[in-house]
Amino acid sequence: MSGSVLYMSMSLDGYIAGPNDEPGNPGGDGFIRLHEWGLTPDKEAHRTDGVAGRLNEEYNATGAVLAGRRTAEQAGHWGGGHHGVPTFVLSHRPPGPSVADHPLVTYVTDGIASAMAQAKAAAGGREVLVHGAYTAQRALEAGLLDEVQIHQVPVLLGRGRRLFDALPSRIELEIVRVIDTPEATHIRYRVRH
Repeated sequence: MSGSVLYMSMSLDGYIAGPNDEPGNPGGDGFIRLHEWGLTPDKEAHRTDGVAGRLNEEYNATGAVLAGRRTAEQAGHWGGGHHGVPTFVLSHRPPGPSVADHPLVTYVTDGIASAMAQAKAAAGGREVLVHGAYTAQRALEAGLLDEVQIHQVPVLLGRGRRLFDALPSRIELEIVRVIDTPEATHIRYRVRH
């Protein structure tokens, strides 16, 4: 069965998006700083060399994506499908008409358990990539998130959108892997259920 992994770049003070994170400014002010570790020097493409290349390969080997509506819409539904795999969008309401142009994107309005089940079924035994603070919080709350991959960037944003701002209770994690680089410390955790 597929596992589910939250992949997020995060500042040391817990932010995954900078201030002024809104539709006209996805990720907010300074957002690119959180992702520089994985980009080529021209910041136009993902690196394929070194640690960043290996982590980008891991991320792109996932078989499906589960994201929240806000994340998916701000990313433009990743042009129709995140790295060419089925993308499931957790939402409280049906999608807008533009989603019809993206056959790999499915809106799920009947909760996190249904969304995760559909994503795992579509992943074909590969991992489900989970994106977004709201979706991660709901998956943790429901006991449906298996692992957390944090790319801890050595910067303090001071403001923005926090990843784990509203959890109902303490959640224990087990460190599975730590890769330290000058650009980021990449920490993978297993969620203790």
